Amino acid sequence: MPTHTHTFALRSLAAAALLAFSLGAGAQAQPAVSPQASAIPPLVDAMYPRLDALYKDLHAHPELAFKETRTAALLAAEMRAIGFEVTEKVGGTGVVALYRNGPGPVVMVRTDMDGLPMEEKTGLPYASQARTDWGGRDSFVAHSCGHDIHMASWLGTARALVALKDQWKGTLMFIGQPAEETVSGAKAMLADGLFTRFPKPDAAFALHTAPTPHGAIGYGVGISSSNSDALEIVFKGRGGHGSRPHTTIDPIVIAARFVTDVQAVVSREKDPAEFGVVTIGAIQGGTAGNIIPDTVTLRGTIRSYKPQVREQLLAGVRRMAMAAAATSGAPEPVVKLVPGGEALVNDEAVVTRAAAALKQALGAAQVVPSTVPSTGSEDFSAFINAGVPSMYFTIGVLDARDIAASAQPGGKPLARNHSPFFAPVPEPSIKTGVHAMTVAVLSALGR
Repeated sequence: MPTHTHTFALRSLAAAALLAFSLGAGAQAQPAVSPQASAIPPLVDAMYPRLDALYKDLHAHPELAFKETRTAALLAAEMRAIGFEVTEKVGGTGVVALYRNGPGPVVMVRTDMDGLPMEEKTGLPYASQARTDWGGRDSFVAHSCGHDIHMASWLGTARALVALKDQWKGTLMFIGQPAEETVSGAKAMLADGLFTRFPKPDAAFALHTAPTPHGAIGYGVGISSSNSDALEIVFKGRGGHGSRPHTTIDPIVIAARFVTDVQAVVSREKDPAEFGVVTIGAIQGGTAGNIIPDTVTLRGTIRSYKPQVREQLLAGVRRMAMAAAATSGAPEPVVKLVPGGEALVNDEAVVTRAAAALKQALGAAQVVPSTVPSTGSEDFSAFINAGVPSMYFTIGVLDARDIAASAQPGGKPLARNHSPFFAPVPEPSIKTGVHAMTVAVLSALGR
């Protein structure tokens, strides 16, 4: 997810999950589950060796947004082998797989496919060494947001549901979405006729990894993630020798002024009770210490929940950029504010039905509700805004002992999503993902 953690109030969720685990929730008597739900864990155990191999293959071979050709081909081949009708290259590199099993609801399950332009430093035997071109420069590529866990869980869910086909009716619509990290893949698939060339779903589901204990499920009702907008600003100056700055207009100074001044929009113009963040994640300019460059480029992200706050932040960023340049007598900067994903709103009816089924199947202590939205962003919202009632939830992927140790004074910082050290524990994470998503889909199929 686009420089985000994609989690629902991670700290409170982690604390709640850790409390449940520390109290021995896994050892408590679990509620009786339906024969159908009780059949899922043995299915997952039997298929896991294949899912583990696929996960490690995907982890070692990540691809960036709209370049997921190998990844998409692998998913398409697996889904055909399971028995789905598969269409490739939807919205660029997207995959759409249908499984028709008589009259009934159409239920969509989305996985994202893209990796991140960053180096993996986990030291795992299957760690990514992949490199590619990113914005005109050579870059490492890594699945440091967990999309490989998502894909393995997606494939396992498809296998489990087909194995249980005698117990439900309807149509499964599994989509492999490109470019989630750039919050543009969902829109690309919709623009390519996702809901006109293929059935429009009656319900949809997506999951995401969270830095919480493996086995934990997090969910929310209503707003569950933030709006996301990208900024790119080119500050123009007049280059020259570093020993004669008075003969130049220094765009580095202008950019530095903007980075600090723009935070006043957040701290002094926005209502403190409303969520809003402006983050500058990249500054590029100059070639040597004794040369003042002609231009400096800044890139960043703007996050918010409410439309009015979003507009306030966008206007403030533009105004501060113009003011920073004017203060130095520089030409007007080039300011690009690129709309990204919109806030994700979970459907109450879909969530209520699925959450009840998840609590019954996995145990109430493992299924943790949250009333605080994530500050991250997710373009799964595009499908929701196209009229599909949906549920987006999280699965924990870390060892509870590591999380507890990180919370102690002097403890090792936890490697969260987008960290080069982010390393999910594969087996329990993927098994939980398959189990939870299968139960959620069955709840929407009316079984």
